[in-house]
Formats: sequence, C-alpha cells, structure tokens
Amino acid sequence: MFQRPSLKPARPYFSSGPCVKRPGWSLQNLEKAFLGRSHRAAEGRARLRDVIELSKEVLEIPPDWRVAIVPASDTGAVEMILWALAGTRPVDVLSFESFSALWAADLRDALEISDLNILAAPYGTLPDLTRIDWSHDVVLTWNGTTSGVCMPQDFTIPASREGLAICDATSAAFAMDLPWDRLDVVTWSWQKVLGGEAAHGMLALNPRAVARLESAPKRALPKIFRLTNAKGLIEGIFKGDTINTPSMLCVEDARDGLEWARALGGLTGLKARVQKNLDVVTKWVEATDWIDFLAEKRAIRSPTSICLKFTASWFTSLSADRQAAIVKKLVGLLEREGAGYDLAHYRDAPAGLRIWGGATVEHTDIAALLPWIEWAYAQVKAEAAA
Repeated sequence: MFQRPSLKPARPYFSSGPCVKRPGWSLQNLEKAFLGRSHRAAEGRARLRDVIELSKEVLEIPPDWRVAIVPASDTGAVEMILWALAGTRPVDVLSFESFSALWAADLRDALEISDLNILAAPYGTLPDLTRIDWSHDVVLTWNGTTSGVCMPQDFTIPASREGLAICDATSAAFAMDLPWDRLDVVTWSWQKVLGGEAAHGMLALNPRAVARLESAPKRALPKIFRLTNAKGLIEGIFKGDTINTPSMLCVEDARDGLEWARALGGLTGLKARVQKNLDVVTKWVEATDWIDFLAEKRAIRSPTSICLKFTASWFTSLSADRQAAIVKKLVGLLEREGAGYDLAHYRDAPAGLRIWGGATVEHTDIAALLPWIEWAYAQVKAEAAA
C-alpha cells in the first residue's frame, strides 16, 4: 500500500546518547589501548592527560582553566559540582526539559537549598532569561537534549557577575560556541557530539570556581565527588589522576574521537558538520505540513538534539497516551526496516521524534532517513483513521 523508499541511511544510528561513532570508526582504532595495566602508570596517566589537553585544544578552552575526567558521565560532573558548591550563595536554576528539571529538583529536594529560584518553562521554550539574578549562582543547561531547545546566540552573561555561571553543556560541547570568558563551570560527557563511550564525564573550572571550591564550607561528600582536601584543590585530578578507575578502552576511544575532531579543523569543522545536519532537517520541515520543530522559535532551535512534533489535527486531537503509542508504532516500523534507530522522544518529553544531529552523523544519512519517516507516518496515519 505504501511504497518503501529505495535508499536507506548507510549508518541508521540517530540516538541522542550514546551517539553514533565517527565516520570510519572501527574497533581496530582501539588496538593500542592501554589495557591490563594500572591507569596510574606513567603511560596510563599520559593518555588521560591527552584526553584533557586535546579537549582543551578542540574546545578552545582558555589556558587558565582546569579540566578533569570524572565518574558517571555528565550527570556525575554536574552532581559533584552542585554538591560541592551549591548553598554558598543563592541559586537560580533554569528548568526547561528533563535534565535541567533534574538539577532543579536535586537543588530543592536533595540539597535543600533554602534560597533557590527555579526559572521554569515548558518543553519547546526557555524561561524568561531576563529574570536571572547574576548576583546568585546560576545553573543552566546550554542545550536541552530532551527538548531540542538551546540558549540563543544573543544570550549574554555579564562579565561583572557576582555568582558563578555553572553550565551543563553535554549536548552543546564540540557543536556550539560556548562563552568561556563568561562561564565558570562547564560539564560534558564523551558520549555525545564526538560519539565516545558512556560513563565518563568532563569537568572544567575557571579560577573563580576554583577559588570558591577552596573557600566553600565543607560538606560531607562521597569520595567520587571530592575535588578538594585539607590542602585545597586536589590538583592531580586535573592532570590525569582520576578519582576512581577509568576504562582505558573508553579513554582510547575518546582520544580517537578528539584526534578526528582535530583533523577536521577543530571546533570550526565540527560546527560545520552539525549545521549541515540541521539544514537538511530544516529544509524538510519547511516543506512538510504535518511536522515542526518542538522549539517554538528558530533562535533557540538545537542543532544537535533535533526534536520534532507532529502538528496534524488527527494527531494533536488524541490523548497523550495515544500519541505516544502512535510514535512508538512509527519508530518501530523504522527499526524493523533498518532505516533508523532510537528516534523516539525522550520518555518525559511530548510525543514526537528526536533526530541526533551531532558531528559524527552524516548529513546524507539524515537526508536518506526523512523519506522513511514520511513512509512510516503515512502508515500510522492510515491505521489511526481505520
């Protein structure tokens, strides 16, 4: 009844994390991984330092920042800095999708910050950014992985801020410009834009954040969260002496991805690939009358976690549960055909599609995917009308 498209994506992997490996990747790239040895051996430390230094180079991080590899992916990096710093002064937190809402909930319920201002907004929008009080510590997510909403280019953090700007950049790092001169803490993970393996996070601190860490009142913390001791900042953590044992296989994979990024021309080359992916989807959405971006304004549209919503009245008139069931059916059709994997909305987000457009994705694969989405959409629409 519905004719299948003739072309499939060469790599039909569109998960928003863990994300597809870089083009040309194979297990052979990891043959020289430092395995069966202690990560604290000289060569193990050297490889961990390589990840730190290559990350600083590709992300164009200022030289006076300290960068560390930490446990538990971006979540671990965010949590460890919140538990170490939050409560020293009032906190404003932006909450506009699943993970930013999690940071807000932890600050309110787990850390019980008494002077907490949660700036909330529904999926597809941002809070009123003019309400941020920069005399407070500010916790913000630069790109909402589950909502497809990111900070606009004209978003300005004042140089004269009194508080710290703490930025979760996990699906923005290596894909977007970050204002390093206006941020104080930045976190990300290996599993997003460079397609690394999960479970390892990165934490970057500028001198203001280091000074705060060293002067903050001590709070009881588990070992994997501790960045300071009686002498101050634990400098070794920022030189490759990880808090706990890392996977050296994952370290080798991270090095491979960073070397690939460097060969592309660094951040400039990565951003160009990401923009090309977004351009393919944008052109399709503009020509298709039953789908749109979840982000309500172009200025806040994410180029990495590309979240889409169905706008046809037959779909929007259904209950949320029925909408979710139809999306599940649609993405199931795509998976069974091998045309695209992991395309459903995040479990807490409105029913729709999410196409990862990070730098490791080829724009030709996205272009090949879109006719398959049209094919699957036609089938679920007909079934819903029957």
